[in-house]
Amino acid sequence: MPPQRFAAPSEVPGLAARRIAADILDGVLHKHRTLDDQLDGTAAHPGLKTLPDRDRALMRRLVATILRRLGTLGHVLSKLLDRGVPTDAPRAQSALLIGAAQILWMDVPDHAAVDLSVRLVQSDRRAAKYAGLVNAVLRRCAREGLGLVEDVKSQVLDIPPWLLARWTAHYGEATAKEMALALGHEPSLDITVKSDAAQWASRLHGEMLPTGTVRTLLQGSVAMLPGFAEGQWWVQDAAAALPARLFGDIAGKTIVDLCAAPGGKTAQLAQAGARVIAVDRSPARMARLRDNLARLGLSADTVVADGAEWQGAEPGFDGVLVDAPCSSTGTIRRHPDIAWLRQEADIGALASLQKRLLQRAAAMLKPGGMLVYCTCSLEPEEGSEPVSALLAAEPALHRLPIGASEVAGLSEILTAEGDLRTLPCHLPHVDPRLGGLDGFYVARLIKR
Repeated sequence: MPPQRFAAPSEVPGLAARRIAADILDGVLHKHRTLDDQLDGTAAHPGLKTLPDRDRALMRRLVATILRRLGTLGHVLSKLLDRGVPTDAPRAQSALLIGAAQILWMDVPDHAAVDLSVRLVQSDRRAAKYAGLVNAVLRRCAREGLGLVEDVKSQVLDIPPWLLARWTAHYGEATAKEMALALGHEPSLDITVKSDAAQWASRLHGEMLPTGTVRTLLQGSVAMLPGFAEGQWWVQDAAAALPARLFGDIAGKTIVDLCAAPGGKTAQLAQAGARVIAVDRSPARMARLRDNLARLGLSADTVVADGAEWQGAEPGFDGVLVDAPCSSTGTIRRHPDIAWLRQEADIGALASLQKRLLQRAAAMLKPGGMLVYCTCSLEPEEGSEPVSALLAAEPALHRLPIGASEVAGLSEILTAEGDLRTLPCHLPHVDPRLGGLDGFYVARLIKR
């Protein structure tokens, strides 16, 4: 059989998208860089500028699918490889993951998935010697892979063992498995609208959730969707939209939003008629917040400062919202890289920061002022524990329980203490892509 000749990489449709996907995977798995850093902003992959929109969307979905199902992919490839994944050539590992993910879960013809992965390793000096191996393994994956996935039938492989052990201890084995199952599905697009959610649900071919969030499966560039350029809505997970609403009627009141960027909650507070002081320590993230507010036609006073140290000039504020930096384990369904970037040791370090932010926020409140604390973490050390510590140290503060009527009757997301706790498996739907919430913890406190 004569040797197969390949066209130059630039002539092969789809190869550039897969090469960038391999680079970004390497960034997450070997260099501990977040997806957000590699996809947006000044540190984004330079090749993204030359990718057509369709290829960019394919690349993002490919990377997300691999990270979302990384444990299952590892299991399948271990069954198909006699000596394990090559460790001396990261591009060979990436090519196997990229090819297998397309074969098992994406609408890509098997022959194209195999061919492009082979080309991917051939274009890398260290990985080129594995072209035959990649070809053979992926052809075998096309024949046997789905059966191997069925043999496992468990998404718990796709959660790092240390994290699964924590969730099992805190929420029980059954709920931990439900959470893992929910995280295996590509999530919907959630948006918060300024007004008339039902109309926007219709225009965006989605549905309105009980909480008022519009949820749609539309894909592609968000900026091209109806209403975005006109500032009629912004992207925000349905769970993330709940904390700002717990202040109640804030028209004319002054609310401080600590750790405010990228500004979804700031926009909610401003839209509700509050005077908002948005504080964030990152100049780049604050610039993004200002851009978002400008598009939405909303205004806020913006301050670049460390929220744990900033002191406002005013004697006391009507309310403070603390959306504290955390391990972000509740956002894995939208940011699957978090599962593989975080370590258990991160939680303790972040918890100390959260306690300092809470103490600073409590000191800012005037008598009768309200503090809403939230994190997008599923870990108690970043949720109920710092709140309990604050209440023990500050006798002037007490908890104001959240009522089911304030969260559209969703009593299952409320704790016995009256706090809010959403899980990825909450809000189930017959179409799993339209179900689920980010994992959030929210507590509401009042200063006597």
